[in-house]
Amino acid sequence: MITLRHLATALLLAGSLTAVQAQSLRPEVGKPLQQASDLLRAGKAREALAKVNEADRAGNKSAQETLMIERMRGAAAQRAGDNATAAKAFEAVFASGKLNTTEQGQIAESLAFAYSQLKDNAKASQWVQKAQALGNNSAQLKQLAAYLQSSSGDYNAIAKSAAAAVAAAEQAGKRPEEADLLRLADAYQHTNNAAGQSAALEKLVANYPKKDYWAALLGRLQRKPGFSDRFGIDVLRLKLATGNLSSANDYMELAQLAMQAGLPSEGKAVVDKGLAAGILGTGAEATRHKRLLDLAVQQEKDGKAAIANEVAQARDGNAMVQAGTRLVSYGQLDQGIALIEQGIAKDQLRKPADAKLRLGQALLKKNKARALQVLRSVQGADGVADIARLYAILASQS
Repeated sequence: MITLRHLATALLLAGSLTAVQAQSLRPEVGKPLQQASDLLRAGKAREALAKVNEADRAGNKSAQETLMIERMRGAAAQRAGDNATAAKAFEAVFASGKLNTTEQGQIAESLAFAYSQLKDNAKASQWVQKAQALGNNSAQLKQLAAYLQSSSGDYNAIAKSAAAAVAAAEQAGKRPEEADLLRLADAYQHTNNAAGQSAALEKLVANYPKKDYWAALLGRLQRKPGFSDRFGIDVLRLKLATGNLSSANDYMELAQLAMQAGLPSEGKAVVDKGLAAGILGTGAEATRHKRLLDLAVQQEKDGKAAIANEVAQARDGNAMVQAGTRLVSYGQLDQGIALIEQGIAKDQLRKPADAKLRLGQALLKKNKARALQVLRSVQGADGVADIARLYAILASQS
Protein backbone atom coordinates (compact mmCIF):
# COMPACT_ATOMS: atom_id res chain seq x y z
CA MET A 1 0.00 0.00 0.00
CA ILE A 2 1.24 3.47 -0.78
CA THR A 3 2.82 5.09 2.27
CA LEU A 4 2.43 8.70 1.19
CA ARG A 5 -0.20 10.41 3.38
CA HIS A 6 -2.05 13.16 1.55
CA LEU A 7 -2.22 16.05 4.01
CA ALA A 8 -1.69 19.21 1.97
CA THR A 9 -5.24 19.58 0.69
CA ALA A 10 -6.74 18.51 4.02
CA LEU A 11 -4.78 21.21 5.80
CA LEU A 12 -5.85 23.77 3.22
CA LEU A 13 -9.47 22.83 3.70
CA ALA A 14 -9.12 22.72 7.48
CA GLY A 15 -7.94 26.30 7.57
CA SER A 16 -10.60 27.47 5.15
CA LEU A 17 -13.19 28.31 7.80
CA THR A 18 -12.38 31.81 9.01
CA ALA A 19 -14.11 33.60 11.83
CA VAL A 20 -15.96 35.75 9.30
CA GLN A 21 -17.21 32.67 7.47
CA ALA A 22 -18.29 31.06 10.72
CA GLN A 23 -20.23 34.20 11.64
CA SER A 24 -22.05 34.06 8.31
CA LEU A 25 -23.56 30.73 9.36
CA ARG A 26 -26.17 30.12 12.00
CA PRO A 27 -24.55 29.78 15.45
CA GLU A 28 -25.60 26.15 15.82
CA VAL A 29 -23.60 25.38 12.63
CA GLY A 30 -20.89 28.04 12.60
CA LYS A 31 -19.72 27.66 16.19
CA PRO A 32 -18.96 23.89 16.11
CA LEU A 33 -17.39 24.24 12.66
CA GLN A 34 -15.12 26.99 13.96
CA GLN A 35 -14.18 24.75 16.87
CA ALA A 36 -13.56 21.87 14.46
CA SER A 37 -11.27 24.08 12.41
CA ASP A 38 -9.31 25.08 15.51
CA LEU A 39 -9.04 21.46 16.68
CA LEU A 40 -7.86 20.29 13.30
CA ARG A 41 -5.13 22.92 13.21
CA ALA A 42 -4.06 21.63 16.62
CA GLY A 43 -3.77 18.09 15.22
CA LYS A 44 -6.87 16.77 16.99
CA ALA A 45 -8.63 15.25 14.01
CA ARG A 46 -11.05 12.92 15.82
CA GLU A 47 -12.20 15.67 18.16
CA ALA A 48 -12.66 17.91 15.12
CA LEU A 49 -14.75 15.24 13.43
CA ALA A 50 -17.00 15.07 16.48
CA LYS A 51 -17.60 18.84 16.26
CA VAL A 52 -18.44 18.50 12.54
CA ASN A 53 -21.03 15.87 13.44
CA GLU A 54 -22.43 18.27 16.04
CA ALA A 55 -22.87 20.94 13.36
CA ASP A 56 -24.52 18.38 11.08
CA ARG A 57 -27.19 17.68 13.69
CA ALA A 58 -28.60 21.18 13.24
CA GLY A 59 -31.95 21.16 11.49
CA ASN A 60 -33.05 22.91 8.28
CA LYS A 61 -29.52 23.38 6.97
CA SER A 62 -28.99 25.57 3.93
CA ALA A 63 -27.00 24.45 0.89
CA GLN A 64 -24.12 26.68 2.04
CA GLU A 65 -24.13 25.17 5.52
CA THR A 66 -24.18 21.63 4.14
CA LEU A 67 -21.27 22.42 1.85
CA MET A 68 -19.17 23.84 4.70
CA ILE A 69 -20.00 20.85 6.89
CA GLU A 70 -18.98 18.33 4.21
CA ARG A 71 -15.78 20.21 3.43
CA MET A 72 -14.77 20.17 7.07
CA ARG A 73 -15.92 16.57 7.51
CA GLY A 74 -13.76 15.44 4.61
CA ALA A 75 -10.71 17.27 5.94
CA ALA A 76 -11.14 15.99 9.49
CA ALA A 77 -11.93 12.42 8.43
CA GLN A 78 -8.92 12.23 6.12
CA ARG A 79 -6.63 13.53 8.85
CA ALA A 80 -8.14 10.99 11.26
CA GLY A 81 -7.52 8.12 8.81
CA ASP A 82 -11.23 7.53 8.17
CA ASN A 83 -10.90 7.52 4.41
CA ALA A 84 -14.32 6.04 3.73
CA THR A 85 -15.98 8.99 5.48
CA ALA A 86 -13.57 11.40 3.78
CA ALA A 87 -14.35 9.99 0.35
CA LYS A 88 -18.13 10.26 0.88
CA ALA A 89 -17.81 13.83 2.14
CA PHE A 90 -15.48 14.98 -0.63
CA GLU A 91 -17.70 13.44 -3.30
CA ALA A 92 -20.62 15.42 -1.94
CA VAL A 93 -18.52 18.60 -2.02
CA PHE A 94 -17.36 17.89 -5.58
CA ALA A 95 -20.93 17.27 -6.72
CA SER A 96 -22.24 20.48 -5.14
CA GLY A 97 -21.49 22.60 -8.19
CA LYS A 98 -20.25 25.37 -5.87
CA LEU A 99 -16.49 24.96 -6.47
CA ASN A 100 -14.26 26.77 -8.90
CA THR A 101 -11.89 24.80 -11.13
CA THR A 102 -8.91 25.02 -8.77
CA GLU A 103 -10.98 23.81 -5.82
CA GLN A 104 -12.38 20.97 -7.91
CA GLY A 105 -8.85 19.87 -8.74
CA GLN A 106 -7.89 19.91 -5.06
CA ILE A 107 -10.95 17.92 -4.02
CA ALA A 108 -10.36 15.41 -6.81
CA GLU A 109 -6.80 14.95 -5.56
CA SER A 110 -8.06 14.35 -2.01
CA LEU A 111 -10.51 11.78 -3.35
CA ALA A 112 -7.74 10.04 -5.30
CA PHE A 113 -5.67 9.67 -2.16
CA ALA A 114 -8.65 8.60 -0.05
CA TYR A 115 -9.51 5.80 -2.47
CA SER A 116 -5.87 4.74 -2.72
CA GLN A 117 -5.83 4.32 1.05
CA LEU A 118 -9.02 2.28 0.74
CA LYS A 119 -7.19 0.09 -1.82
CA ASP A 120 -9.74 0.96 -4.49
CA ASN A 121 -7.16 1.68 -7.18
CA ALA A 122 -9.74 1.85 -9.95
CA LYS A 123 -11.57 4.76 -8.33
CA ALA A 124 -8.28 6.32 -7.23
CA SER A 125 -7.13 6.31 -10.87
CA GLN A 126 -10.40 7.85 -12.02
CA TRP A 127 -10.00 10.73 -9.57
CA VAL A 128 -6.35 11.18 -10.52
CA GLN A 129 -7.45 11.61 -14.12
CA LYS A 130 -10.17 14.09 -13.11
CA ALA A 131 -7.72 16.09 -11.01
CA GLN A 132 -5.22 16.25 -13.86
CA ALA A 133 -7.94 17.22 -16.33
CA LEU A 134 -8.79 20.09 -14.00
CA GLY A 135 -5.21 21.32 -14.15
CA ASN A 136 -3.89 19.82 -10.92
CA ASN A 137 -0.28 18.81 -11.53
CA SER A 138 1.03 18.63 -7.98
CA ALA A 139 4.08 16.51 -7.24
CA GLN A 140 2.06 14.38 -4.81
CA LEU A 141 -0.54 13.66 -7.45
CA LYS A 142 2.13 12.65 -9.96
CA GLN A 143 3.65 10.31 -7.40
CA LEU A 144 0.27 8.73 -6.72
CA ALA A 145 -0.38 8.33 -10.45
CA ALA A 146 2.96 6.55 -10.86
CA TYR A 147 2.19 4.27 -7.92
CA LEU A 148 -1.23 3.36 -9.28
CA GLN A 149 0.20 2.61 -12.71
CA SER A 150 2.87 0.37 -11.22
CA SER A 151 0.23 -1.46 -9.19
CA SER A 152 -1.87 -2.05 -12.30
CA GLY A 153 0.72 -4.28 -13.95
CA ASP A 154 0.06 -2.57 -17.30
CA TYR A 155 3.72 -2.07 -18.17
CA ASN A 156 2.99 -0.79 -21.67
CA ALA A 157 0.98 2.05 -20.13
CA ILE A 158 3.67 2.63 -17.52
CA ALA A 159 6.34 2.82 -20.22
CA LYS A 160 4.27 5.28 -22.24
CA SER A 161 3.60 7.50 -19.24
CA ALA A 162 7.18 7.42 -17.94
CA ALA A 163 8.62 8.05 -21.42
CA ALA A 164 6.32 11.06 -21.82
CA ALA A 165 7.42 12.46 -18.46
CA VAL A 166 11.10 12.00 -19.34
CA ALA A 167 10.65 13.58 -22.77
CA ALA A 168 8.76 16.54 -21.32
CA ALA A 169 11.54 17.22 -18.83
CA GLU A 170 14.22 16.98 -21.50
CA GLN A 171 12.33 19.28 -23.87
CA ALA A 172 12.03 21.80 -21.06
CA GLY A 173 15.79 21.65 -20.50
CA LYS A 174 15.36 19.96 -17.14
CA ARG A 175 16.82 16.81 -15.66
CA PRO A 176 14.26 13.98 -15.78
CA GLU A 177 13.03 12.73 -12.43
CA GLU A 178 14.98 9.73 -11.17
CA ALA A 179 11.72 7.94 -10.35
CA ASP A 180 10.47 8.39 -13.93
CA LEU A 181 13.68 6.94 -15.36
CA LEU A 182 13.52 3.98 -12.97
CA ARG A 183 9.88 3.37 -13.89
CA LEU A 184 10.79 3.52 -17.55
CA ALA A 185 13.67 1.06 -17.23
CA ASP A 186 11.52 -1.32 -15.18
CA ALA A 187 8.60 -1.13 -17.60
CA TYR A 188 10.89 -1.84 -20.55
CA GLN A 189 12.32 -4.84 -18.72
CA HIS A 190 8.83 -6.24 -18.13
CA THR A 191 7.90 -5.71 -21.79
CA ASN A 192 11.15 -7.32 -23.03
CA ASN A 193 12.29 -4.09 -24.66
CA ALA A 194 16.04 -4.54 -24.20
CA ALA A 195 16.97 -1.56 -26.36
CA GLY A 196 14.58 0.70 -24.48
CA GLN A 197 15.84 -0.54 -21.13
CA SER A 198 19.45 0.14 -22.10
CA ALA A 199 18.53 3.63 -23.29
CA ALA A 200 16.72 4.33 -20.01
CA LEU A 201 19.67 3.06 -17.98
CA GLU A 202 21.98 5.26 -20.05
CA LYS A 203 19.85 8.27 -19.16
CA LEU A 204 19.99 7.19 -15.52
CA VAL A 205 23.79 7.10 -15.39
CA ALA A 206 23.95 10.38 -17.28
CA ASN A 207 21.65 12.14 -14.80
CA TYR A 208 22.15 10.13 -11.61
CA PRO A 209 25.61 8.51 -11.83
CA LYS A 210 25.20 5.94 -9.10
CA LYS A 211 27.37 2.86 -8.93
CA ASP A 212 24.39 0.50 -9.08
CA TYR A 213 22.98 2.15 -12.19
CA TRP A 214 26.35 1.84 -13.92
CA ALA A 215 26.50 -1.81 -12.89
CA ALA A 216 23.07 -2.49 -14.37
CA LEU A 217 23.94 -0.77 -17.65
CA LEU A 218 27.38 -2.30 -18.08
CA GLY A 219 26.09 -5.74 -17.14
CA ARG A 220 23.71 -5.64 -20.11
CA LEU A 221 25.98 -3.95 -22.61
CA GLN A 222 27.80 -7.01 -23.90
CA ARG A 223 24.49 -8.84 -24.39
CA LYS A 224 23.35 -6.22 -26.86
CA PRO A 225 22.83 -7.78 -30.33
CA GLY A 226 25.87 -7.23 -32.54
CA PHE A 227 28.13 -6.06 -29.72
CA SER A 228 31.71 -6.95 -30.64
CA ASP A 229 33.97 -8.88 -28.30
CA ARG A 230 36.83 -6.50 -29.10
CA PHE A 231 35.23 -3.94 -26.78
CA GLY A 232 35.33 -6.29 -23.81
CA ILE A 233 38.38 -4.41 -22.56
CA ASP A 234 36.43 -1.16 -22.64
CA VAL A 235 33.54 -2.62 -20.65
CA LEU A 236 36.02 -3.69 -17.98
CA ARG A 237 37.69 -0.26 -18.08
CA LEU A 238 34.32 1.39 -17.49
CA LYS A 239 33.56 -1.01 -14.66
CA LEU A 240 36.87 -0.09 -13.06
CA ALA A 241 36.20 3.62 -13.47
CA THR A 242 32.71 3.36 -11.92
CA GLY A 243 33.72 1.19 -8.97
CA ASN A 244 32.17 -1.96 -10.40
CA LEU A 245 35.30 -4.06 -10.88
CA SER A 246 35.24 -6.14 -7.73
CA SER A 247 36.61 -9.64 -8.36
CA ALA A 248 40.19 -10.81 -8.72
CA ASN A 249 39.28 -12.49 -12.01
CA ASP A 250 37.99 -9.21 -13.44
CA TYR A 251 41.18 -7.38 -12.47
CA MET A 252 43.29 -10.15 -13.95
CA GLU A 253 41.26 -10.22 -17.16
CA LEU A 254 41.52 -6.47 -17.67
CA ALA A 255 45.25 -6.48 -17.01
CA GLN A 256 45.80 -9.36 -19.43
CA LEU A 257 43.65 -7.78 -22.16
CA ALA A 258 45.60 -4.54 -21.83
CA MET A 259 48.90 -6.38 -22.14
CA GLN A 260 47.64 -8.35 -25.15
CA ALA A 261 46.71 -5.03 -26.76
CA GLY A 262 50.29 -3.86 -26.34
CA LEU A 263 49.48 -1.62 -23.36
CA PRO A 264 51.57 -3.06 -20.52
CA SER A 265 51.59 0.24 -18.59
CA GLU A 266 47.81 0.01 -18.33
CA GLY A 267 48.05 -3.65 -17.35
CA LYS A 268 50.53 -2.79 -14.61
CA ALA A 269 48.32 0.05 -13.35
CA VAL A 270 45.33 -2.31 -13.15
CA VAL A 271 47.30 -4.88 -11.13
CA ASP A 272 48.58 -2.13 -8.85
CA LYS A 273 45.02 -0.97 -8.20
CA GLY A 274 43.92 -4.53 -7.46
CA LEU A 275 46.78 -4.94 -5.01
CA ALA A 276 46.05 -1.62 -3.33
CA ALA A 277 42.40 -2.61 -2.94
CA GLY A 278 43.37 -5.94 -1.38
CA ILE A 279 41.61 -7.83 -4.17
CA LEU A 280 44.84 -9.11 -5.71
CA GLY A 281 47.88 -10.37 -3.86
CA THR A 282 45.99 -12.50 -1.37
CA GLY A 283 44.72 -16.06 -1.21
CA ALA A 284 45.72 -19.08 -3.25
CA GLU A 285 46.26 -17.01 -6.42
CA ALA A 286 48.61 -14.46 -4.83
CA THR A 287 51.67 -15.94 -6.55
CA ARG A 288 49.93 -15.78 -9.92
CA HIS A 289 49.07 -12.13 -9.34
CA LYS A 290 52.70 -11.39 -8.58
CA ARG A 291 53.83 -13.14 -11.77
CA LEU A 292 51.41 -11.06 -13.82
CA LEU A 293 52.74 -7.87 -12.25
CA ASP A 294 56.32 -8.91 -12.99
CA LEU A 295 55.36 -9.67 -16.59
CA ALA A 296 53.67 -6.30 -16.98
CA VAL A 297 56.74 -4.53 -15.60
CA GLN A 298 59.01 -6.35 -18.05
CA GLN A 299 56.71 -5.75 -21.01
CA GLU A 300 56.49 -2.07 -20.12
CA LYS A 301 60.28 -1.84 -20.05
CA ASP A 302 60.60 -3.63 -23.39
CA GLY A 303 57.79 -1.62 -24.94
CA LYS A 304 59.25 1.73 -23.99
CA ALA A 305 62.58 0.65 -25.48
CA ALA A 306 60.94 -0.40 -28.75
CA ILE A 307 58.35 2.35 -29.19
CA ALA A 308 60.61 4.75 -31.08
CA ASN A 309 61.32 2.09 -33.70
CA GLU A 310 57.65 1.17 -33.91
CA VAL A 311 56.72 4.80 -34.54
CA ALA A 312 59.40 5.14 -37.21
CA GLN A 313 58.10 2.06 -39.03
CA ALA A 314 54.42 3.08 -38.85
CA ARG A 315 53.57 3.84 -42.46
CA ASP A 316 49.84 3.23 -42.87
CA GLY A 317 47.00 4.67 -40.85
CA ASN A 318 46.31 1.51 -38.86
CA ALA A 319 49.91 1.24 -37.67
CA MET A 320 49.97 4.94 -36.79
CA VAL A 321 46.83 4.70 -34.67
CA GLN A 322 48.20 1.63 -32.91
CA ALA A 323 51.59 3.19 -32.24
CA GLY A 324 49.99 6.46 -31.17
CA THR A 325 47.78 4.65 -28.68
CA ARG A 326 50.86 2.98 -27.21
CA LEU A 327 52.65 6.34 -26.93
CA VAL A 328 49.70 7.74 -25.00
CA SER A 329 49.77 4.75 -22.63
CA TYR A 330 53.45 5.49 -21.95
CA GLY A 331 52.62 9.07 -21.06
CA GLN A 332 53.78 10.68 -24.33
CA LEU A 333 50.45 12.41 -24.89
CA ASP A 334 51.29 15.07 -27.44
CA GLN A 335 53.24 12.76 -29.72
CA GLY A 336 50.72 9.94 -29.33
CA ILE A 337 47.66 12.07 -30.06
CA ALA A 338 49.36 13.64 -33.07
CA LEU A 339 50.22 10.21 -34.46
CA ILE A 340 46.66 8.91 -34.00
CA GLU A 341 45.36 11.97 -35.82
CA GLN A 342 47.83 11.39 -38.66
CA GLY A 343 46.65 7.82 -38.93
CA ILE A 344 43.01 8.88 -39.13
CA ALA A 345 43.89 11.49 -41.75
CA LYS A 346 45.37 8.81 -44.02
CA ASP A 347 41.87 7.40 -44.44
CA GLN A 348 43.13 3.85 -44.93
CA LEU A 349 41.73 2.42 -41.74
CA ARG A 350 40.11 -0.95 -41.33
CA LYS A 351 37.88 0.40 -38.58
CA PRO A 352 37.69 4.21 -38.67
CA ALA A 353 35.20 4.41 -35.80
CA ASP A 354 37.57 2.47 -33.55
CA ALA A 355 40.33 4.95 -34.37
CA LYS A 356 38.08 7.88 -33.41
CA LEU A 357 37.23 6.11 -30.16
CA ARG A 358 40.93 5.69 -29.31
CA LEU A 359 41.57 9.33 -30.22
CA GLY A 360 38.76 10.43 -27.91
CA GLN A 361 40.15 8.28 -25.10
CA ALA A 362 43.60 9.75 -25.60
CA LEU A 363 42.28 13.30 -25.64
CA LEU A 364 40.56 12.72 -22.30
CA LYS A 365 44.02 12.83 -20.74
CA LYS A 366 44.74 16.27 -22.20
CA ASN A 367 41.75 18.16 -23.63
CA LYS A 368 38.40 17.03 -22.25
CA ALA A 369 36.30 19.45 -24.29
CA ARG A 370 37.74 18.20 -27.56
CA ALA A 371 37.64 14.61 -26.31
CA LEU A 372 33.91 14.91 -25.69
CA GLN A 373 33.42 16.33 -29.17
CA VAL A 374 35.26 13.40 -30.74
CA LEU A 375 33.58 10.73 -28.61
CA ARG A 376 30.10 12.07 -29.31
CA SER A 377 30.77 11.90 -33.04
CA VAL A 378 31.60 8.18 -33.05
CA GLN A 379 29.06 6.10 -34.96
CA GLY A 380 28.69 2.37 -35.45
CA ALA A 381 26.38 -0.56 -34.76
CA ASP A 382 28.90 -3.01 -33.26
CA GLY A 383 29.22 -1.40 -29.83
CA VAL A 384 31.76 1.28 -30.69
CA ALA A 385 29.19 4.10 -30.48
CA ASP A 386 27.85 2.75 -27.17
CA ILE A 387 31.32 2.65 -25.66
CA ALA A 388 32.13 6.15 -26.92
CA ARG A 389 28.91 7.58 -25.46
CA LEU A 390 29.58 6.01 -22.08
CA TYR A 391 33.12 7.37 -21.99
CA ALA A 392 31.67 10.79 -22.83
CA ILE A 393 29.07 10.50 -20.05
CA LEU A 394 31.69 9.44 -17.53
CA ALA A 395 34.08 12.19 -18.59
CA SER A 396 31.41 14.87 -18.38
CA GLN A 397 30.82 13.93 -14.74
CA SER A 398 34.42 14.00 -13.65
